[in-house]
Order: sequence, then structure tokens, then C-alpha cells
Amino acid sequence: MQALIFDVDGTLADTERDLHRVAFNRAFRSAGLDWCWDVSTYGLLLKVAGGKERIRHYIDTIHPELVARGGVDRLVRELHVRKTDIYLSLLRDGEIRLRPGVERLLREARRCGLRLAIATTTTPENVTSLLASALGDGAVQWFDVIGAGDIVATKKPSPDIYRYVLDRLDLPAASCFAFEDSANGLRAAAGAGLRTIVTPTAYTLDEDFTGACSVVSDLGEPHAHCEHLGGHAPGRGLIDIAQLEAWQAA
Repeated sequence: MQALIFDVDGTLADTERDLHRVAFNRAFRSAGLDWCWDVSTYGLLLKVAGGKERIRHYIDTIHPELVARGGVDRLVRELHVRKTDIYLSLLRDGEIRLRPGVERLLREARRCGLRLAIATTTTPENVTSLLASALGDGAVQWFDVIGAGDIVATKKPSPDIYRYVLDRLDLPAASCFAFEDSANGLRAAAGAGLRTIVTPTAYTLDEDFTGACSVVSDLGEPHAHCEHLGGHAPGRGLIDIAQLEAWQAA
């Protein structure tokens, strides 16, 4: 085992409900739109990967009259820029914490000499701001590769972002583990040949995680064990390097 590759939103931190959704709604209001994505609506929209793609899907399905008027592509870009600015402001205000076990595993991996990477559909600015907010300004340097945003043409569930990261790491999939929170993320990682640990959120808990190496409530802590939900069960109530190595060997 040589590297761990992490998704960001929902995996490193549960950003969707209280940050991304809030940021989208504030962006809509600032643009004079009366749109409001409640929790259930946003849960459905999360099936669409990518913020710009999510806005466009919402317009196409709920407000097709805007498509007929023209200028939708520019509207989508402007809304996404507003939303990103608001999201980054929320991060700078410290309104996010990493999910249980994430910081522990990242630090353990670094002590063991494993490489770290990011594979996400969110923007690079969102990634670096989240890492700095949650782990400190130097945390971005922990990661050898950050694959984010529109760096590949097709987003998850396409495996392209994982193939991009593996290529930049110059490692085979068999020497890495991926960490995801959704079925789309699992399909992307598995499509690139990666063993995948899934930690669902409230939005993704009922999705199909067939093929995951392990499905757990979170990565667990020594004092607060994770709940086993599917796949292989962690032997000590948490996901650590020893457990990953054991699964790889098996």
C-alpha cells in the first residue's frame, strides 16, 4: 500500500447540508432569485455531480422557461461564482469540522510514509480552503496530487478523475485505497480499479454500495468506534493503516 486517495465533500467533511446548500441559497437570493433548495430537494440534486451541473439540471427541469430565453450558460457561471465566494467565506469563518477519524488517519498515513491525494468534483479553491480551515495553512502540502474541478472532462461516476490522480501519482490502483461517501463516488473509484472505503452521509445512506471494500458510519476514533454498515468489518472499530494493510493482503 502506497497511497490514500480522498474525495472531499461528504468524505473529509460533511459540507453538503450546512455549507454548500446554504451557499447555493444565498447565491440565489443575492442574484434576486426566489429559488430555495431545501434539504430534500438538495438531496435529489446531489445525484448530479458538480455545482455548475447541479444548477443547470435544476434550471432544465424546474425552470425550462429560462432556457427558452437564452443566456442560461452565463447565468449558471455567475451563480456558481457567487456560490463559491459565499462557501469560501463560510469556511474562513470556521463553520466546518472534519468527520470523525479523518484527521487521525491522515496524520497516521503521513507518519507511515504513505502518499496522500485528492479526487473530487468540487473546485480547487474549495479544497484548499477546507484543508486550511480544518487542518491549518500547511495542510495542502500534505497531498502529492489534488485532482479537482474541471480538470477532467467527465465527472463522477466517470472514473476519469481517479485515473488522472493515479497517473499523476504514477501508481497502480492495486497499491492505493480510495475514500468516498456516495454511490457515484464508489462507481468512479471502482471504475479505476480502486478498493474503496465508503462513509455515507445522511444524504447518501440509502444508496447502493455494492462492491465497496467496507461501508462504515465514519472512520472511527479510539474512544468512539464507527458503525459497520456493509462490506468488510473493521476489527478494532476504526479504519487505520493496519486495517487497510490487512484488507489489502487478504
